[in-house]
Amino acid sequence: MIKTDILIIGAGPTGLFAVFEAGLLKLKCHLIDALPQAGGQCAEIYPKKPIYDIPGFPEVLAGDLVDNLMEQIKSFQPGFTLGERAETIEKLEDGSFVVTTNKGIKHNAPVVAIAGGLGSFEPRKPLLDNLAKFEDKGVAYMIKDPEVYRDKKVVIAGGGDSALDWSIFLADVAAQVTLVHRRNEFRGALDSVEKVQELKNQGKLNLITPAEIIALNGDEALESVLIRKISDAKEELVLEVDDFIPLFGLSPKLGPIGDWGLEIEKNAIKVDTFDYQTNIPGIYAIGDVNTYPGKLKLILCGFHEATLMCQSAFQKIHPDKKYVMKYTTVGGVSGFDGTKKEAPKAVVKKIE
Repeated sequence: MIKTDILIIGAGPTGLFAVFEAGLLKLKCHLIDALPQAGGQCAEIYPKKPIYDIPGFPEVLAGDLVDNLMEQIKSFQPGFTLGERAETIEKLEDGSFVVTTNKGIKHNAPVVAIAGGLGSFEPRKPLLDNLAKFEDKGVAYMIKDPEVYRDKKVVIAGGGDSALDWSIFLADVAAQVTLVHRRNEFRGALDSVEKVQELKNQGKLNLITPAEIIALNGDEALESVLIRKISDAKEELVLEVDDFIPLFGLSPKLGPIGDWGLEIEKNAIKVDTFDYQTNIPGIYAIGDVNTYPGKLKLILCGFHEATLMCQSAFQKIHPDKKYVMKYTTVGGVSGFDGTKKEAPKAVVKKIE
């Protein structure tokens, strides 16, 4: 069983920043996220989209923001359980909680902070009759290990950043990469679109637009896909493939957390704005997953909520201790790995 001070459900920007605030209070954190990497939507859906409302950053790419947050919390040595969904929660006699994932991994903590953004994410699947038959037999909705596609024939469907980025990446890994999109225009970053066009011109990537996958074929595993060009002629072609990866984004759902006995309003968790605690003492909800009068779904609001949540969590974990807040400009930042960041001390020189 994994034990920690604060168990954070969700490893998006709000969850990651909570690690930093907890670390200042000498509290250890462990994060659970259904996605295979930390960063939430910023890392999975739009890593190259610019964000303009992060204080101190006139403009920052979503992926870069995640990288910066990961660097900021590095010295606090958080634990991660990625690619698994928080499934059940149990309250023990000592008042702590045990959260078990869909893969059976148990986590124990006196405080649970739900920072799941809009909820757990499930892939948006194309409407193909036999899609389920080929899941894990040639069909995948996320790429966890690119080496799985080494020297294989891969078809990617989609028109966003994920589809573009993985097409570019796999062009140097797979034997053949084909990108299929319903439109000639893409929703991704301009530099990614230009890179895809460049790879196409070099013969390193097949680009079929406007078109869509209309059927999957194979016996035990996927062998080919049927592609229909979206035009008056409705031309169809069969393409031999080893793997089909539809990247149509992720659909947010509250998921199993909705059955934890929390007070829910419009698919969000109601909290007390004093410390963002839910109706169950010891369980907090911060970021886009919560709701209260005047709620704004902004990353910077999630940062604020994470800060106050950690202060409340400290009092709950250490009721006999009084925490005196010290500004990082004065006290610096001491990591659990022995590192310390602090402002240089002023040199006092006596004048003769």
